[in-house]
Amino acid sequence: MTRFAIRSILLSAAVSLSALAAHAENPMVGGAPMFENKNIVENAVNSKDHTTLVAAVKAAGLVDTLAGAGPFTVFAPTNEAFEALPAGTVETLLKPENKDKLVKVLTCHVVAASALSDAIGKMIKDDGGNHPVKTVGGCTLSAKMDGDKITLTDETGGTATVTIADVKQSNGVIHVIDKVLLPKA
Repeated sequence: MTRFAIRSILLSAAVSLSALAAHAENPMVGGAPMFENKNIVENAVNSKDHTTLVAAVKAAGLVDTLAGAGPFTVFAPTNEAFEALPAGTVETLLKPENKDKLVKVLTCHVVAASALSDAIGKMIKDDGGNHPVKTVGGCTLSAKMDGDKITLTDETGGTATVTIADVKQSNGVIHVIDKVLLPKA
């Protein structure tokens, strides 16, 4: 084998490994890197787009749960998603006397499995375009595809779109969504 052929093979391998490493890297969320070796809570606290969610998780007493072994899939609403709720909703939910309601809302964003977007997309396809998603909080979400984006419809008819998918965590995966999912009243 010539020196040129060996160099060409090595260069090709290096490019392939570089592409693989770039593909395997988590997306940034809220201006912060997300690390696969950190848990959901450890990563979420660094996202400037999820300060309301983090405050809600703390108020609901769910920090230890979401820092636990999992696996979990968390559909993580942004601050803007919380701001889009009717005026006073977040403030009311964060009051100690409303902890049970807050826990219900938050756990309707959590699935007790690690589901990447490809797997969710396959389940949607296998179920004829509409896959029921059972959450830890007892809610049933309806997962569908809108073009190449996953959407989730909650029990009140509200629909959220996954805006950043497949943010891998040591104890599961986060999918950033643009609306807060609500349980039945």
